[in-house]
Amino acid sequence: MFSLDDLARLFELTVRDEPLAGGLSVSTRSQTIALVPGQALASVGGRLISLPAAPVRDGRTWFVPVDFVSRALAPALSQRLELRKASRLILLGDVRIPRVAGKVESQTNLLARLTLDIAPATPHAVSQDGNRLLVRFEADGLDATLPSSAVPDLIQNVRPGDGPAIVVIDLGSRFASYRASDFPGDAGSGRLVIDVTAQTTEAQPPATPQTQPPAPPPQETPPLLDLNQPGGLRTIVVDAGHGGEEDGAHGREGTLEKTITLNVARRLKAALEARLGSRVILTRDADQTVGLDERAAVANNNKADLFISLHANASVRPAMTGAEVFYLSLEEYGEQAQRVAHGESESLPVFGGGTRDIEVILWEMAQARYIERSALLAQTIEAGLRAHVPMSPRAIQQAPFRVLVGANMPAVLVEMGFISNPQQEKQLATDEFQSAVVQALVESIVRFRDQGAGTSTVGAVPAGRSGGPGPGAR
Repeated sequence: MFSLDDLARLFELTVRDEPLAGGLSVSTRSQTIALVPGQALASVGGRLISLPAAPVRDGRTWFVPVDFVSRALAPALSQRLELRKASRLILLGDVRIPRVAGKVESQTNLLARLTLDIAPATPHAVSQDGNRLLVRFEADGLDATLPSSAVPDLIQNVRPGDGPAIVVIDLGSRFASYRASDFPGDAGSGRLVIDVTAQTTEAQPPATPQTQPPAPPPQETPPLLDLNQPGGLRTIVVDAGHGGEEDGAHGREGTLEKTITLNVARRLKAALEARLGSRVILTRDADQTVGLDERAAVANNNKADLFISLHANASVRPAMTGAEVFYLSLEEYGEQAQRVAHGESESLPVFGGGTRDIEVILWEMAQARYIERSALLAQTIEAGLRAHVPMSPRAIQQAPFRVLVGANMPAVLVEMGFISNPQQEKQLATDEFQSAVVQALVESIVRFRDQGAGTSTVGAVPAGRSGGPGPGAR
């Protein structure tokens, strides 16, 4: 049972003995709950509610059954209240504490699987940090029941992280790689499946001299591996606009562009990894300041096949609304952009001997060679967004945004909506709208991949070079 004195302190209740009525009253700011000793009933606004037990008095303190909170107190409060007896939790107000239940299974001697059932489905991101995996949930905390069993050489332990909404997976000595997949569950729940793969250490039996083929003659230059599969998207970089000291655009209600872009970027990363199995990298995964040229450098250094920069628009006209998609305009960079887009090659030494021709491209000219494919990507994304969210009358445009200039792959900038529009400011902050944007982007990227337009050309861009604040500093 709960002490009414404790509940009064927690929920700002007023508890009074009512001698004339032979009972007691519990008052919230708007309603009164009437209780009678010896009766397992409560009256809330004239409505009788049954309780599992009657209130009892011990000395000067009244006690009520635990279910009094969910059955009587919750209807009397003007805000959401949820009692979770099994977890010993009471949730008050708009807090997000999803239930997370996990289990670890050994699939084979080379594969262990962690399954996390999440209710309700909550956006999350999976990342590797040294010898552990981190699952970060967009929540205020977790009501977690984590598995005690493990597969020691692959998954040593699953435990709460340092933050209130983080699950840590300690990896074993045979860990080689992992893959995270999301699946819908029943009644709005979700399921996250993380497969952890072991290193293969079994040696192949030596071939007998009779069947062993002759060794090929040594090559003067070792062959270079072509890791880019035609039409595939091995790596995608998602750029959450602004961050840290740069808030970006502000809404009238105080919504910040940097917050919206990071939330959507995290959702998009999880969705793309689950749908495409691609490696997805965020230019920032926290509220931190990242330079415009640094964002493209992240994509270049990781040999990304696509670069998607996320933003929220603003206008001096509050009526402006709708999403817009941009790709780079080269007009501000002059005719040189067209002349030197493919650059000149330099011969550089290759490990093991020999040389390789590397195309050296000026930072300001890196995007020039991808304008056509960036335009196709922008058109595909515009069509995908149009099926899910409101669009601006100028839904697809070209602009000299600095963040796109140095990207050595197809690149676009997506303005998800106008945060300066009061109605759209509210939409941008909702889970439903952000999920709709993510779904549209995932579907568009899949279509772009299926068109075979994601294949990137081998080249090198000096990732550390910065040309200062150029045109269109977005």
